[in-house]
Amino acid sequence: MTQLVAVVGGGELGTHAVLAAEALRRAAARRNQRLDLEVRGRGTAGTPLTEGAIRGADAVLLVGSGDLGASRFGGLRRAEVGIEDVLTDADRVIERALAGASPAPAGDGVKRIVAITSCPTGIAHTFMAAEGIQAAAQALGHQVRVETQGSVGARDALTPDEIAAADIVLIAADTGVDRGRFSGKRVYATTTKAAIRDGKGLIATALKDAELQGAGAAESGPDRPAAAETKAGAYKHLMTGVSFMLPFVVAGGLLIALAFAFGGIDAMSAANKGSLGFALGEIGAKAAFALIVPALAGYIAFSIADRPGIAPGMIGGMLAANLNAGFLGGIAAGFIAGYTVSFLNRSIRLPKNLEGLKPVLILPLLGTLVTGLLMVYVVGVPVAALLAALTGWLKGMQGASALVLGLVLGGMMAVDMGGPINKAAYASSAALISSGIYTPMAAVMLAGMTPPLGIALATRLFPGRFTAQEREAGTAAAVLGAAFITEGAIPFAAADPLRVIPALVAGSAAAGAVSMTFGVALRVPHGGLFVLPIPNAITPVLGAVAALVVGTLITAVLVGVLKKRAA
Repeated sequence: MTQLVAVVGGGELGTHAVLAAEALRRAAARRNQRLDLEVRGRGTAGTPLTEGAIRGADAVLLVGSGDLGASRFGGLRRAEVGIEDVLTDADRVIERALAGASPAPAGDGVKRIVAITSCPTGIAHTFMAAEGIQAAAQALGHQVRVETQGSVGARDALTPDEIAAADIVLIAADTGVDRGRFSGKRVYATTTKAAIRDGKGLIATALKDAELQGAGAAESGPDRPAAAETKAGAYKHLMTGVSFMLPFVVAGGLLIALAFAFGGIDAMSAANKGSLGFALGEIGAKAAFALIVPALAGYIAFSIADRPGIAPGMIGGMLAANLNAGFLGGIAAGFIAGYTVSFLNRSIRLPKNLEGLKPVLILPLLGTLVTGLLMVYVVGVPVAALLAALTGWLKGMQGASALVLGLVLGGMMAVDMGGPINKAAYASSAALISSGIYTPMAAVMLAGMTPPLGIALATRLFPGRFTAQEREAGTAAAVLGAAFITEGAIPFAAADPLRVIPALVAGSAAAGAVSMTFGVALRVPHGGLFVLPIPNAITPVLGAVAALVVGTLITAVLVGVLKKRAA
C-alpha cells in the first residue's frame, strides 16, 4: 500500500486547517489508506510528522498556505491543493495525491501576481480573501503578494517594483479600490467571496480575462473590465460608501454617548455650554454626524468615477443633509454624482495638452452643477418626505411589528454571514443611525454575534457532535462572536450547511426579535460585547444581554439537535 503523508496549513485561518485535516482523515479511513498528518496554522497545535513517517512515505500532500516545510520531502511525489479543495471533496484529493497528480496546468509558467483585498468593514472578509488567494497561488505554483486594505489601513502594501514585475493585478474587493498605481498593467476585479470560495478558479479566470488598464486612470477613471464592472454594480458602490462612512458613525456615536454620560440628558443644551459634556456633544453631533451623509455620498461617487467623483458626491451629500433627505438622499446624490462624472469623463474629449483640466476643473465643476441642481429641484424634497415617513414608522414600532422587523433583520445576518444579504441588513441599519434610529442597529449587531457564540456553546454542550479539532476551534469562534465577527461560524456552516445554517438563522432571528421587542438602541455600528461598558452606547443593557442569551441558546440547542454525532 502506498504510504501517504500530508501537511495542512491554514495561515491566519487555523480553523479551516483543522476542518480540512479532519476531512482528510475521514477520507483516508474510508479507503483504508494509511495517512500521517501534520496541521499548521494560527490557533492550532498539531503533532509534527516524524522523520520515520517522512522516510517511509511514497507521496506527500501539501494543503493550504504558509510555511508547510516542503523542503523536508526532497524528491517525494507530491500534490499541492487548496483548503477549499479538501473541504469540497476530500476523497478526490486523496486520489490525486496517490496518483502523484499536480494541480498546476501542464506547460503553464510561474506567474507573478499582485493582489488587493478589501471589504466594507475591513475585518473578516478582507483577510479570508487574502488567505484564499495566497493558498490558491501556492497550490498552482505561482508567486503572489497580497495587500490587505483593512479597517486600520493597508497592510503589506505593494511596492512599485512588485507592481512593475507582476503579470497581473488581481483585485478582490467589495469596495472601491484606487487603481492609480496600476496604469499599463493587466487588471482583473472581482468580489471577496470569489476569492474565498474558489481561489484557484479565480486565478485561472484572472490570468485569462484580465484587461489592460489605460494610462491616467487615477485622474479620469479606470478602464474597468466590463465583466468586473457588471459583477460590481450598485451593491459594490454602496458598500464602498458605507465602508468610508462607518468611522464617522462610530466616532460620532461614541462621543454623543460619552456626552450624555458626563453631562446627563441635557448635556448639549445651551445652559451647559463650556462643559465637557457639551464639548463632546458638539464634536460628535455637529461635526462627526454632520459628515456621515456627505462621506456616504462622496465615496459612492468615488467607487463609480474615482477621484473626480468625490467632490460632486460630497457636495450632493451635504445638500441631502441640509434638505433633510438624510442617508437616502445621500445614496441618491452619490449615484447621481458618480454616474454623471463617469458619463462626462467618457464623453468629453480634449486636446492632449488640456487633458489635465478634466479631473481638477471640468469634471468636478460640471458634476457638482448637475448633481446639485437635481438634488435641489428634483430629488431632495420627495426623498426627504420618504425618509420622514420611514423615520416615523420605525420610531412608532411596537409589539408585533417590531418583533417581525427584528426577525427579518436577525435572520438576514445569519443567512450568508458576510455575504450580500448580511451586508444589506448591516448597511441599512448603520445608515439609519444618522437619522436618529438606533434600534435596527442593535438588532443587527446582536443577531450577528449569535452564530459564532451559539456554535461555541454547542461545542461545549454537545461535544459528541463535534470532532476534537472542532471543539478546540469553538474557543476561537467565541472570541470572534464577542467581537461581532459573524464569519467565525463559517467553517462550521461550510462543513455541514444543511443542518447548521438553519440553526444559525433561527437563533439570529430570535436575537433580533427580542432586541426589537425590548427597544434596545445602539449608537455605534460595531464593537460587540466591548461596547457594553461604554455609558449610553447601548441601552437598555439588560435587554441587549437578554437578546444575546436567547439567540445563543437557541442556536446552540438547534445545532446540537440537528447535527449528527461526529465519526
